[in-house]
Amino acid sequence: MTSNSKPFSIIFSFVAFLLLASIFGTVISDPTMPDSGHHLLTNQTFRSKQELLKLKSLRTYLRKINKPAVKTVQSPDGDLIDCVLSHLQPAFDHPHLKGMKPLEPPKRPKANETTDAMGEISSFQLWTVSGKSCPQGTVPIRRTTEKDVMRANTLQRFGRKITRGVRRDTMSSDHEHAVAFVNGEEYYGAKASISVWTPNVTDQYEFSLSQLWVISGTFGDDLNTIEAGWQVSPEVYGDMNPRFFTYWTSDAYQTTGCYNLLCSGFVQTNNRIAMGAAISPTSSTDGTQLDIAIMIWKDPKHGHWWLELGSGQLVGYWPSFLFSHLQEHASMVQFGGEIVNSRSSMQGIHTSTQMGSGHFADEGYGKASYFRNLQVVDWDNNLVPLSNLHLLADHPNCYDIKAGKNNVWGDYFYYGGPGRNSNCP
Repeated sequence: MTSNSKPFSIIFSFVAFLLLASIFGTVISDPTMPDSGHHLLTNQTFRSKQELLKLKSLRTYLRKINKPAVKTVQSPDGDLIDCVLSHLQPAFDHPHLKGMKPLEPPKRPKANETTDAMGEISSFQLWTVSGKSCPQGTVPIRRTTEKDVMRANTLQRFGRKITRGVRRDTMSSDHEHAVAFVNGEEYYGAKASISVWTPNVTDQYEFSLSQLWVISGTFGDDLNTIEAGWQVSPEVYGDMNPRFFTYWTSDAYQTTGCYNLLCSGFVQTNNRIAMGAAISPTSSTDGTQLDIAIMIWKDPKHGHWWLELGSGQLVGYWPSFLFSHLQEHASMVQFGGEIVNSRSSMQGIHTSTQMGSGHFADEGYGKASYFRNLQVVDWDNNLVPLSNLHLLADHPNCYDIKAGKNNVWGDYFYYGGPGRNSNCP
């Protein structure tokens, strides 16, 4: 039997190897997980049933969210931008949109103001710096990777804002704001130019954003919001780059909505702008100031909410059926900055995450971040100046805001701050 034991052990080892390969082989070769690699198997020869189920769920999600690409562009920051046929984008997984195609552009709001002067330079997206773009009939979508999802801990959390404390008022426990807002009327859209910076975010589960909100409903479970701007979020994107982003919810961030195209909802129509992609270049202290113009408005004909970036660059729309209150109009429009202070529960310690440029409003142009040319859209699809603008800084020693008005910038404000400092311990 000694002469046969060695061949038998070899055969047994080979069969065992094939058995393990049948379990793990599809994970290694899965094309929707470009960066999974061999690290999944390192020091993990055996996995529990629960781990395998989580892995299966992750693979299924990545297959669903990463649509087949006709072309892929490698961004200098490492992102992969997939050019996906427009009718195959995630929005058309929604039962109300299956089998449909994106709508034609709506009638743009009429501008009553002639003072919408641009900043020194407008920012662009990093993935297009080399001149690359997606073909007509496709939309650019930032590919979601295994690492992106794993940073969120759970699939349920991935692509969504943290539900705890997102209320934009002084009772917010860990979300802090410096904002300007109008309410008390019916609003059909809003527009502003926002300077773009690279604020320091000190914790993976914190973010710093600057955006405009279109809001309707109460601040309870029926809150409807549409949001767009720029954001630094290590959890969502894995780096410290400011990125153009959107968000929506119809139930106060509980179960509906998501960032960008990470769920079926927003319908993209533009083949040159990738939501979630890095913005470059950005503003510098006492140097060039760069900003992006963003407009959101309700199409009078179909009732959908459209998004424009820059001068006349339609990005796409949120179908009206996604919402309850916003099927009619908005009751509030808000502009400004928001950060997450994950240290709010730690007695006496505030985060050092910066808002805007990290400078206070009083430091003004060249140092402080700004919003300029604030306008809203009225019932007749006109862009009009604001009336009765309110300011709110719920932690003014950490982040503040200061408004003004002139013939070049119309209604504007400076805002932001460094977070933790001698007056904000």
